[in-house]
Amino acid sequence: MNVGDARRLYSGQLKQYNRKQFELAVKKNELQEKIDKTPDGKTIYEDEAVRLELSYEAVHDKYKEYKEYMDRLMQRWDSKYNHEITKQQTEAAKEEGDEMRKVLTVARRIMHGDQVPAGDERKLMEFDSHLYQMAKNIGALAKSKERKKYKSLWEEEEDKEKVDPMEAADSQELVESGPQIVSVEETLASVAGTQEE
Repeated sequence: MNVGDARRLYSGQLKQYNRKQFELAVKKNELQEKIDKTPDGKTIYEDEAVRLELSYEAVHDKYKEYKEYMDRLMQRWDSKYNHEITKQQTEAAKEEGDEMRKVLTVARRIMHGDQVPAGDERKLMEFDSHLYQMAKNIGALAKSKERKKYKSLWEEEEDKEKVDPMEAADSQELVESGPQIVSVEETLASVAGTQEE
């Protein structure tokens, strides 16, 4: 099981237990009102109050167990997600720096009066038209007897496949197994079985 699958599974469990916990809290409050309004209500509704309290505690404990696991799982997910984002930002900054270096190299070559591929000139013009104009003007003034001819600086580039950080975080394998999945009904049934003994 990967982290994404575990997130979906335990998120569903948390919702079920949270809903049941709320229902039981409402029932406890309603019963408390009955107890307060009824003479000798504490004695009359004692069994029901105990049963509700035990049910609430069992559901609350299981919810807490799932919540703690989900918190650890989300820390791991966040860590991987942030790692991927940082990695992509670092790569983007490096690519931007490489692009800047190439553009400035093309400008320098043009300023020396050398011949560069038309595609490289176009990249320089798209990057900064003022720098392009300045390089062309300086290059026209350069009295270079031997003009060097260069190959394109952009030919060796290849498109890299970008990794979706959310997908990377979801697809990592689980290091620890989570708590056993138990339905709310099973948890409540275990409480009822304990009371009958």
